[in-house]
Amino acid sequence: MDSNTNTTPSYDRERLKAVILPIVSAHGAELVDIELKTEQAGWVLRVYVEKLGSAESHASTRDAAVNLELCAHIARDLSPALDVADPIPHRYNLEVSSPGVERPLRDERDFARFAGEKARLKLKSATPEGQKVITGILGEPKEGVIPVEDGSRTYEVSLENIAAARLVFEFGPAPKPGSASSANKRGATKKPGKPAKHPSR
Repeated sequence: MDSNTNTTPSYDRERLKAVILPIVSAHGAELVDIELKTEQAGWVLRVYVEKLGSAESHASTRDAAVNLELCAHIARDLSPALDVADPIPHRYNLEVSSPGVERPLRDERDFARFAGEKARLKLKSATPEGQKVITGILGEPKEGVIPVEDGSRTYEVSLENIAAARLVFEFGPAPKPGSASSANKRGATKKPGKPAKHPSR
């Protein structure tokens, strides 16, 4: 699965991760996802992180959320490291944040962790019923197949057929966890309404 397939320029995702992972780990966090996409103000590189050990402990999105201060510290150290490695050949804004309650689901481990939660899946190929988007309750994955219960119907979705997936937030008393810190990269224009950015060299 790669939600960036149709929205990003050519870049080496593994090389980018190689720069990001050590810095995230050094701050006592773990990398959830990387997203590079274009928006009205230009390209944005979003780095989603959560507390170290959250995946292993199957922590909820609330328990896994990191605070603004930690995001700011990661962004501060990551910005110059990305400048040196230069894995993305154009200007962009860097943002570091918790993935929030509607976090992306990237692999089978994520689906197992959030079994019993509601999620929205976009499929590469439609189901026999013609659906390319399924919203329902996740079951326990087995051998690369994710059961998704939508009312009285259960879909058996191959992990390989999932183009993108994320949890669905259902309104309740709990506030949405996670907040963002941003760093302005390589002269990119500051976006209104965002936290203070760390200018690059």
